[in-house]
Amino acid sequence: MSGTRVLVAGASIAGPALAHWLRRRGAEVTVVERAPELRPGGQAVDARGVAKEVIGRMGLDAAVRAACTDTAGAHIVDADGRVLETFRADDDGGDGFIADIEILRGDLSRVLYDDTRGGVEYLFGDRIAELTQDAEGVDVTFAGGDRRRFDLVVGADGLHSALRAMAFGPHERFLRHLGHVLAFYSVPNEFGLDRWLLEHQDQESGRSALLRPIQDATRAMAMFYFASADFDVDYRDVAAQKVLLRERMAGLGWLTPDILAQLEDTPDFYLDQVAQVVMDRWSSGRVGLLGDAAFSSSPMSGQGTGLALVGAYLLAGELAAAGWDPDTGFARYEARMRSFVEANQEIGRLNARSRDLPGPDAEPSPDFAGEWFTELVGRAINGVELPDYAGVPDSGARA
Repeated sequence: MSGTRVLVAGASIAGPALAHWLRRRGAEVTVVERAPELRPGGQAVDARGVAKEVIGRMGLDAAVRAACTDTAGAHIVDADGRVLETFRADDDGGDGFIADIEILRGDLSRVLYDDTRGGVEYLFGDRIAELTQDAEGVDVTFAGGDRRRFDLVVGADGLHSALRAMAFGPHERFLRHLGHVLAFYSVPNEFGLDRWLLEHQDQESGRSALLRPIQDATRAMAMFYFASADFDVDYRDVAAQKVLLRERMAGLGWLTPDILAQLEDTPDFYLDQVAQVVMDRWSSGRVGLLGDAAFSSSPMSGQGTGLALVGAYLLAGELAAAGWDPDTGFARYEARMRSFVEANQEIGRLNARSRDLPGPDAEPSPDFAGEWFTELVGRAINGVELPDYAGVPDSGARA
């Protein structure tokens, strides 16, 4: 076993998934998370294609499926609630618009944390305040005052990654706003929701409202999309975000007023720009990036979780196969992931474009019925190889 010391920033999905594989490959892993505890709830995330294979190799298929939302499908409805279009969870072999593995972000995070906490050190309520690397390692100062040295550091701390800003440059260099804003929060299930997601879209205004079921049948998850050419609200200023949401959703109709009536009492409100992260490289020396911090494809792709899970498997495997040499390991990880990431980011951009406001200067909406799109979806779901890493250390047991 290597004893290589790896610090991972972020304990949502990418971070604990990476911790699982690093531990199995023989590394000593520490995960630091600035929140005082795991964040519950969050939007529903999906696993499709090769990402399901990764979950199986982790030995977590049963645990993940037990925590799924059990969504039967989705109905697109008009302002009066009449069904216009239906998608089922078993469409396309379970890899369609509604995946057969659909789980709240917080529930998947809990499964991954429970799987790793026995063999991984978790530091909650702390963050990296400073880091300095040399040829042999990385010196890290934590905000809590502790100072430690690691062989490798990986940022898995999301779209607004503090580690990325620290090691690679300001957010503006890498964030690509896709012209839309997403908000979601949980509400009491006063709408008779029963295993079916409901979505109302207003094409003229570029807005939509959704209600989706979750495991707790007494509650539901509400979601809103609206078009916005720019985004200048601080992602941490919740009060300003709620004002913005009310303003932009005014007059939408359907169940929107009833959903907004629950806004002040919700415990888990979230609003942010729909954005991608585009970088030439995902590593610098002994510091690397994973998940949304490196290659956010945006919620419009429906594949952010898949990218995180597959990336975690490949990053740990390539580092171990390279004898923990960062130059070789990070380069091979990027070579395997790059085209997979680009396919998913293209889907995210196309889906965002399909929701753009109509107008004389607007690009035409994509023709999703074309064979080119079917081929693109195939690459986005299964377009990456998962090596067996024969000969690379693997404890064989869940971390």
